[in-house]
Amino acid sequence: MRIRIRTTAAVAGVSSLSLLLLNGCGAADMTKQASPFANAQGAKSVTLSVQSWVGAQANVAVAQYLLEHELGYRVDTVQIDEVPAWDALSQGRVDAIMEDWGHPDEEQLYVKDKKTIVPGGDLGVTGHIGWYVPTYFAKAHPDVTDWKNLNKYADQMRTAESGGKGQLMDGSPSYVTNDKALVNNLDLDYQVVFAGSEAAQITQIKQFAKEKKPFLTYWYEPQWLFKKVPMTEVKLPAYKEGCDADPEKVACAYPHTPLQKYLNADFAKDGGAAAALLKKFKWTTEDQNEVSLMIAEQKLSPEEAAKKWADSHESTWKAWLS
Repeated sequence: MRIRIRTTAAVAGVSSLSLLLLNGCGAADMTKQASPFANAQGAKSVTLSVQSWVGAQANVAVAQYLLEHELGYRVDTVQIDEVPAWDALSQGRVDAIMEDWGHPDEEQLYVKDKKTIVPGGDLGVTGHIGWYVPTYFAKAHPDVTDWKNLNKYADQMRTAESGGKGQLMDGSPSYVTNDKALVNNLDLDYQVVFAGSEAAQITQIKQFAKEKKPFLTYWYEPQWLFKKVPMTEVKLPAYKEGCDADPEKVACAYPHTPLQKYLNADFAKDGGAAAALLKKFKWTTEDQNEVSLMIAEQKLSPEEAAKKWADSHESTWKAWLS
């Protein structure tokens, strides 16, 4: 979603793959799945990695739409979890990752040491992971927004899945989070329970909200769901540089992370207009949420959502083509 997190292929046209959602076991390791157009002699093709959250799907949907309809490329998308995506990018099995939440070990290995991956620039969106409660519950119990008071409300957060403890709901087990360590190191009477995927987590959050039940959940910004279910962040111990260096000893909040793009080094050098567009691709949190909402809530196809956004934001994406 990610330190760092976080859908499946956002696809359209004759080169499309079907949209798949992560199941409770997480996505398969797709590092050995190459684009059918990869290395095709003379083919104008691009392969994009898609991670398992709708914001990442929104980025890819718009990039794919513009690559296909404005530049005449054939675009393939491949679903890969966050860390394996770096391996695939290094090997040239995919050409670009459009949204990365920070993976220092992979950056050191592939960008600095092997030099097989190069930075593709800022996405323009700042990501933040946190723990959230519904705003209706925070208004009724203002002190719940301080982590020190969470145990006071553990009984109210209990579910069948969390046993005798309060439930801290997470999304996919494939997400890289600090939550189990935080619960342990902050001595909280909670159990991390995985919904299975972002989609399953959203369904559960919406059901809790419909019934006005209290809940505590791992969640992140940017995310369109805040428009439908207002949530208030619980203040964890302040983040300081390096406080999350040891995954077993983490006892601090998640950082605010300017999200980045990464390109395969050969593609960045020889990818022509496609590489140039992806490097210049930069939009706002509001832009991403607009497309995400159309895909996840309004049930538009990724291509339909991308076209609708492109039709009303021509001045934004025209700059990416110049």
